[in-house]
Amino acid sequence: MILGKVVGTVVTTISHPHYNNRRLLVVQPMVTEGETADGDFIAVDHAQAGIGDTVLVNREGNGARQVLNLPNGCIISVIVGIVDMVKMDAK
Repeated sequence: MILGKVVGTVVTTISHPHYNNRRLLVVQPMVTEGETADGDFIAVDHAQAGIGDTVLVNREGNGARQVLNLPNGCIISVIVGIVDMVKMDAK
């Protein structure tokens, strides 16, 4: 699971059947100061998230397929929640 910020949407004219009727969002990973972020990635929206939302993303294929009830799905990342607040204590 990772925290990320939704920074965009993906629009397709033709897509794999596992993505039919599902929104695809571009997520930018959030990291603490001093860490290097991986690049943005695409995740299936399962929480009705929108641009600007902080989200919790399951980036493990088997878990993502279980959330979406697609045992043989070609899905790696799924947004499972919208985060209201993140608070980090000083070290």
